[in-house]
Amino acid sequence: MKKLNIYSFILSSAILLVVAACSNNDPAPVTSQGVIYKDLNADYAPLVLNPAGPPSRPTQTKKYTLFSFKTGAIVANADSSKNTWDIGFQSTNIILNINGNVGVKIVQGVFNELKTAPADGYVLDVYNATTKTRTFAISASPKPSDVAATNQWWYNSGTNTSTIISPIAGQIFVVKTANGNYAKFEILSFYKGAPATVNNLTDLDRYYTFRYVYQPNGTTTF
Repeated sequence: MKKLNIYSFILSSAILLVVAACSNNDPAPVTSQGVIYKDLNADYAPLVLNPAGPPSRPTQTKKYTLFSFKTGAIVANADSSKNTWDIGFQSTNIILNINGNVGVKIVQGVFNELKTAPADGYVLDVYNATTKTRTFAISASPKPSDVAATNQWWYNSGTNTSTIISPIAGQIFVVKTANGNYAKFEILSFYKGAPATVNNLTDLDRYYTFRYVYQPNGTTTF
């Protein structure tokens, strides 16, 4: 009986060690609900009304606000040549970090239900040094009404009598980040405070609210 008790003790201890090892090595669980980042300033400048033509923004900087999914924070423009950021926002333009080989795959669906990053199909921004032009993986133009929503556009621009920027419902952006991990994000609003009903005469635009999930352990599971 004593020998049996010793064996039982050794077996129980081994099981506890295995469980502890698994617990220490397993990555922290990732929630598919996402973190909401509110009111990212995408080069806001007040509109100057012009009775003879369209309004202008003479004070805009034309600089992008750079964002890192890893840190969940804005990155200084001085670090734009580094791999410390993933995406950048300026007006309706969204850029990817070319130096970091950041790619995006656009998926149509329900944000919380997208549990796995696609294996392939990621598109990168392309910069032409000769013409000094950039081809955007995420289109900076509104989606034409006759084009399927599964294409690269992120917003509609309303009707002939409205210029409200409205994110396309269910448009999910899966990003292969600068450090080789994966994130998914969804744009919720282009207006400060993310108003449920936008008044484009009073609500300040160029303020992105979006939600995202970042997977820090290199797997494709959210």
